Amino acid sequence: MYKRELRKLGIKKISRSTVRNILKEEGIEPKPDRSSDNWEQFVERHAKTLWAVDFFSVQTVTKRGMKQMYVLVWLCMTTREVIASESTEHPNSAWVEEQADLFLDQTASREEKPSIVMHDKDAKFTKEFVAKLRERGVRANSLPKASPNLNGRAERIIGTLRWECLDKFIIFGKRHLDYLVSEFVDYYNHSRSHMERDWLPPIREEPDEVETLTMDQIEVKSYVGGLVQSFERKAA
Repeated sequence: MYKRELRKLGIKKISRSTVRNILKEEGIEPKPDRSSDNWEQFVERHAKTLWAVDFFSVQTVTKRGMKQMYVLVWLCMTTREVIASESTEHPNSAWVEEQADLFLDQTASREEKPSIVMHDKDAKFTKEFVAKLRERGVRANSLPKASPNLNGRAERIIGTLRWECLDKFIIFGKRHLDYLVSEFVDYYNHSRSHMERDWLPPIREEPDEVETLTMDQIEVKSYVGGLVQSFERKAA
């Protein structure tokens, strides 16, 4: 490769050993290491347009007894923004297709639109789901079997949603579940600090830096009926 580059500069006669010795002196590998690519590098390359998607289920109390409800969660790998579906008792193929459409509609006007959606081997991610994404110009990346760590970030946000919100309630049906999920996702996206975002929320621009704030410049906002709170600057 380097000999070809020299040739473009008009240098015709140079031996391979000379190139190798020059590179060695400069501490440069003679060729790129194409065998060391890993999962973290893949995520980093595609992170701005890479999303993960996963299901979770919740037991709810209804007039007809205990019912299992399902929610679909989408996670942006760069910002950690979360988009959650309404819950359903029947996550069939038509419902999953509909959620794919709603997700892509919600993100269609963004400068960096989703290009890849990765998911596990759950049977609820049907061929119709994959076709719907492809129809909208998005590639579905099905993860290998028995590899939970590859979708660990999506599982982590689901765990956060459970530990910090849903496990604190007895949930009475679909409407109650949808309210709790929607409220917590709003808090998570706009107000909950995230280590991977240098302690900013997923949807938050870098604030103007200040040395001090007085108490009357700060307000406390409550979410999920006061379960979680956030300190915010008052609007000027």
